[in-house]
Amino acid sequence: MTFGYDISSNPAFEFYEPNEITSPFVINSPHSGRVYPESFRAQSRLGNLAIRKSEDFLVDELVAGCMSHGLPMLKANFPRAFLDVNREPYELDPAMFDDALPAYANTRSMRVASGLGTLAKVVAEGETIYSEKIPVADGLARIEHIYRPYHACLRRLLAKTHVALGYSVLLDCHSMPSNVGQGTMSSSKPDFVLGDRFGSACHASVIHTAKTLLQQMGYHVEINKPYAGGFITEHYGRPNNGLHALQIEINRGLYMDEIRMLPTVGFSEFANDLTLFFKQMNSMQWDNLHATQPLSAELAAE
Repeated sequence: MTFGYDISSNPAFEFYEPNEITSPFVINSPHSGRVYPESFRAQSRLGNLAIRKSEDFLVDELVAGCMSHGLPMLKANFPRAFLDVNREPYELDPAMFDDALPAYANTRSMRVASGLGTLAKVVAEGETIYSEKIPVADGLARIEHIYRPYHACLRRLLAKTHVALGYSVLLDCHSMPSNVGQGTMSSSKPDFVLGDRFGSACHASVIHTAKTLLQQMGYHVEINKPYAGGFITEHYGRPNNGLHALQIEINRGLYMDEIRMLPTVGFSEFANDLTLFFKQMNSMQWDNLHATQPLSAELAAE
């Protein structure tokens, strides 16, 4: 059974880990993948640019400077429109498939209702992706062969850091449309939105330090509005166990032409700012992030 992604010639994801763990931070870029399988393109009714509207365009390249400071990094090569790992494994819309879904599928989540489940029905601007229903076996194979290995890799990077230092901090990196914030009370659109699931996903010092450092660089930062963090932030953020997670949403207007899907002249300078941000975060003392409760055998085995 093919699931549309040739992992023999194109790895579904890539990761970097240093020889020695000296940093509590793990960087994740789950939505910047841009390798579109031909079989997937054949299933889609969208053109080359329209299908890319869900991409966190070049976020992996923006944050890649973290590796020069010894921070592990994981990035997707598969596109979000093909498979979204920032969802539960089986948030699926039964109307998308040619046969019945397994009973364990979550078909009633808000994300499924909006068309943005584990296999999305629409791209970010609401355009329908598929020209016809797709095989259930195809969707389940994407989850089995890409989603599960991706999360297994992320868990391993976080677990190794937790074992080495006694705690870990996941920075889950995304991008947002530049028109975010329209219709709100904010006088200007934020450059960054930091999400910690309203305080449940990381120690308060992590999000407030991140906000302060970015503000000192001259950026406008909001917390938890309009993005408080997705499945990854919620699932991996367990601060009582020394597992912290922070979602970072970056305004695309800072570094790209959103219509033509091209980097702007300020791309490199902005990437340098992000590298400095990671360096500064890494230089802080984070002794207050240790677990207050023991890590259960169940969590350790995930």
